[in-house]
This record gives sequence, structure tokens and C-alpha cells, in this order.
Amino acid sequence: MSWLFFSIATALLWGTAELFYKKGARPDEKYSHLKICVWVGVVMGLHALFTLLTQDIGYNPMNLIAYLPVSLMYIISMAFSYFGMRFLEESISDPIENTAGVICVLLFAIFMKDEFSVMTWIAVAVIAIGVVGVGYLENHGETTRKKKLGKRLAFIAFCMPFVYALLDAFGTFLDDAFFLVEDIAATPLVDVTEETIEAVANTSYELTFALFALGLYIFMKAKKVKFGPVPQHKDKILAAVFETAGQFTYVYALGGVDAVAAPILSSVCVVSLLLSRIFLKEKLNWKTYAFIAVVIFGILLLAVAEEL
Repeated sequence: MSWLFFSIATALLWGTAELFYKKGARPDEKYSHLKICVWVGVVMGLHALFTLLTQDIGYNPMNLIAYLPVSLMYIISMAFSYFGMRFLEESISDPIENTAGVICVLLFAIFMKDEFSVMTWIAVAVIAIGVVGVGYLENHGETTRKKKLGKRLAFIAFCMPFVYALLDAFGTFLDDAFFLVEDIAATPLVDVTEETIEAVANTSYELTFALFALGLYIFMKAKKVKFGPVPQHKDKILAAVFETAGQFTYVYALGGVDAVAAPILSSVCVVSLLLSRIFLKEKLNWKTYAFIAVVIFGILLLAVAEEL
């Protein structure tokens, strides 16, 4: 039952990462979202080096280029997410971001002609209702975000989790449809086996993130952005550590009973919601919480439906 432990650990680690992402994405710090990207790239780069030094995966550097379309989808989506966190409650942004699974289902249905169960489509409909409800309340309800930020910035901030969900879904779609395929001969990745393909893909992603972080660091130095001492970045660093640790436990969680592990892994937004309420003192009106609950229920239902 070790997979159950790793499933729960993954949900807790990623949920905790979201808490520290939010704490690190300070609205008064203009480049805080880019600084988070830098620290995530540093930690992921270190993990990639650890993998290369401790595992014999026969890594070919050409995979950096081969896997680049997927890596960029994931990395850019995270950058948009961090920007949105500067102005949006985690209680709202995280459930919306977790609707990437719905978009991915639609992509497979449209482009790969995959057929899905009735339960899957019910889950999609439930999530859509919840998201529309949150969106309506955000733009016509009691929120004071427009007064604080102005209409333009408030609108851009609210769009960020949707942009994340869209890009993340495309990344997952490309991953599952073209890269991490059962027929190894059909993958664009080179020098991989059934045993190493996932490790090679993840290492390529982490190394790309490290290079992306280096580019951002040079950009900010050119802009004369002050980074400050490392202790000032503790929330950003902790977010990166919890994110990477969650990736590590996620691999082992996949070895379990999918119908049980999937909803546990999809409950990250539940963990994030609870932690945000406890530690960040986020408080939304009951109508928004009701629609967020609908979204979370739909996400869990989708996870179960896809694994049955």
C-alpha cells in the first residue's frame, strides 16, 4: 500500500507548494512571479542533475530539443499562474487551474477521436457549471477586486488561471498523444526505453526550466531588478522544493490502484483551499465557495471516471 502513502504525500506536497507560491507572489513586488520561476528552475535543475548522476537513463541531450514543445507549455503556463497569484485568491485560482483535465478530455475527443464515458461528460458539465458560476460572481458579484486593481488588471488577473489551464492541458495532450506513448518507436524522444522514457522526459523538462530560469535571471539583472539576500526568498524557495518533491512522490503514486489514487492526486485544490483559509486567512462569500465546491466535486468525479 506504499502507493497510497505516496498519493496522499503528493497531494499534500503540491497543496503546500500552492500555499508558498501564493505567499511568494507578492502583489507589491513587480517581478515576484519571475523570481518564483527562477527558484523553481534552480531546484528542478538540481533535481535533474541528481537524476543524471544517480540513475542510468542513458540521457541524450537532443531530448531537450525534442521535448521542448511540451516543456514550454508547462513552463509558460506556470509563469502565467504565478502572475495571477499576485492578485487573485488561491481559493479561486487553484480550482480553476485544475480544470486543465477537462480541456485535455476535450482535446482528445476533438483531435484523437477518443470516446469517453457518460460519467466523464457529466463531470465536464459539473466543472463547467462551477467555473461559470465563479466567473459570474467575480465579474458581477460582491468582489472588490475591480476597485482595488482597476478593471483592466482585475480582468487580466482573473484570466491567468484559465490561461494556465489551457496551456497545461495542451502540454498534457502533447505528452500523452505523441511523446509518452506505448510504442517507443513512435515517440520523438531519442535513445529511450519503456523503463526510461518518463525519467528522460521529466529530466528534459527540468533542465529546460533551469535554462529558462537562467534566461529570466539575466533579463532581470539587465533590468537592474534587485534580488536581495536568499532569506528574503524563503517562500519562493519552499514552493519550489515542495513542487519538486511532489513530482518525486507522484511517480511512485502512479503504481497504485488508479481508481483510488487518481481522486487523491486530484484533491490538491482541496488541500490548497484549506491551507489558504487557515494560513492566508482568505475568506470569500458563501456563493463563491459553493461554486468552488462544485468545481472540486467535478474534478474528483472526472478523476474517478477516467480511471474506472
